[in-house]
Amino acid sequence: MKNHKSILGYIVIGILLMSCSATNNLTMGATEPAIVHLPKDVQRIGIINRSLPSEGNKQIDKIDQILSAEGLNLDKKGAEVAIQALSDKLAGTGRYEEILILDNEMEIRKGLDVFPASLSWEVIEEICAANGVDAIFSLAFYDTDTQVSYKPSVMQLPNSLGVKVSVPAHEVTLNTLIKNGWRIYNPSTRQIVDEFMYTDHLVSSGKGINPVKAIEAVARRNEAVEELSKNIGYAYGSRLSPYKHRISRDYFVRGTDNFVVAKRRAQTGDWQGAAQLWEKELDNSKAKIAGRACYNMAIINEINGDLNAAMDWASKSYADYDNKDALRYLNILKYRLSQNEILEQQASR
Repeated sequence: MKNHKSILGYIVIGILLMSCSATNNLTMGATEPAIVHLPKDVQRIGIINRSLPSEGNKQIDKIDQILSAEGLNLDKKGAEVAIQALSDKLAGTGRYEEILILDNEMEIRKGLDVFPASLSWEVIEEICAANGVDAIFSLAFYDTDTQVSYKPSVMQLPNSLGVKVSVPAHEVTLNTLIKNGWRIYNPSTRQIVDEFMYTDHLVSSGKGINPVKAIEAVARRNEAVEELSKNIGYAYGSRLSPYKHRISRDYFVRGTDNFVVAKRRAQTGDWQGAAQLWEKELDNSKAKIAGRACYNMAIINEINGDLNAAMDWASKSYADYDNKDALRYLNILKYRLSQNEILEQQASR
């Protein structure tokens, strides 16, 4: 009983502390620059497929297909779908003049389920010159590995009278792991701009009166792999586009009556009305209150998109009033400003 009372006491104390917190939390939308940046002179893109096994690896690949119950064309089709999805994603941005899928570069195809050695710059430059492209996107490898498990089960089947009865059955489960890796080559700078690997998996199961029928019941696994491969291609293309997300900030809601009323205004979405009350506390004789007011003025300026003004207010809150939270916030604002500069460069394509 004593332990239960102690736990209840901690909960009550926690609730009281939360209700008495000096800050509230808000979230706002922000746009981050693309993870991968290509210079604006890259206007024509070629996409190559290195994932097909080379002559020396074909026998190994076939053995792997048999052991993992893969369809003979599952890897090939999945890779093609992923590349087409990447092409569609890049074309949809409107940032590039042309996207070409280069399917005639047979001599560069090699590798199974790991990153092969990068192509030499001589080979990359030769491909670019032959096809009139500025950069090469490479599906470096693509591999599906399927593990099969069986177990006895039962299933309902109608008998000769049309009545469903339980009969012995086999249940098969296919665990398919999809691994693929991508590279981007920029021949003008001789840099590999990006190297990234995705892994994902899906589980398919089915029942049948014998193992063959059970495998037939999971025949849609191939369609699922293709759909997942399409999503992988789209996802990789998204690495070249800015993305939106929510960011979290704390602002002060205690110290004077103006802070309390401003909290209610902010909760209704009237941030400008809240800022009017915070401004009244900027000259407060108490350094702690004035520092909080300056901090909140930084918040409202970030909400309004003026990061330079926000930095000025956060700097004042720390430098003049020793608000430690303001120093941490100032560093966050500096980073966000640097990200916005990168975003502007990317937008100038």
